[in-house]
Amino acid sequence: MTCIPRAFLASSLFAVGFATSASADILNKQSDHYTIKQEATSSLPPEKIWQRLIDPAQWWHPDHTYSGSSANLSLDVQAGGLWREDWQGGSIAHGQILSVMENKQLTLNAPFGPLQNMAVTVIWTITIQEENDGSKITFLETANGTHQSKLDEIAPAVDYVKTQAIQRLANKTSQ
Repeated sequence: MTCIPRAFLASSLFAVGFATSASADILNKQSDHYTIKQEATSSLPPEKIWQRLIDPAQWWHPDHTYSGSSANLSLDVQAGGLWREDWQGGSIAHGQILSVMENKQLTLNAPFGPLQNMAVTVIWTITIQEENDGSKITFLETANGTHQSKLDEIAPAVDYVKTQAIQRLANKTSQ
């Protein structure tokens, strides 16, 4: 998995034509906990955003995969289903789906990347709402670990990855 620079938040909120607005916030960060939130709007209706969401190969950045290719990502869209990455010589379960509300919400226990080795619980809720002629997408992620987890130090990197992800999800042309 590619290392993510820590001095990036301001540059990660670049202007893009697909989203009329985008925001990212670290709502809380402590050594044993963080809560982050990203929001974006898209001209795509909720049903189209949902179709993109459940096919992470369409929007997840390849730099944040183990294999280097988003094409190796899959999502089994049912409670208990996995967000997987499979490639020749390896595989990883990035997260497990906790709940599915088609076209509206997806919740996962998803300790991506280095968080898996830290025995951290990460609940990531992705919500899609109709807004004007398109959609509002919200990512809300809460992580809990121990004080040794130093989640306050990793929260900015996670925020960067998820901010990039929500922007790519909202963008109807990202591949």
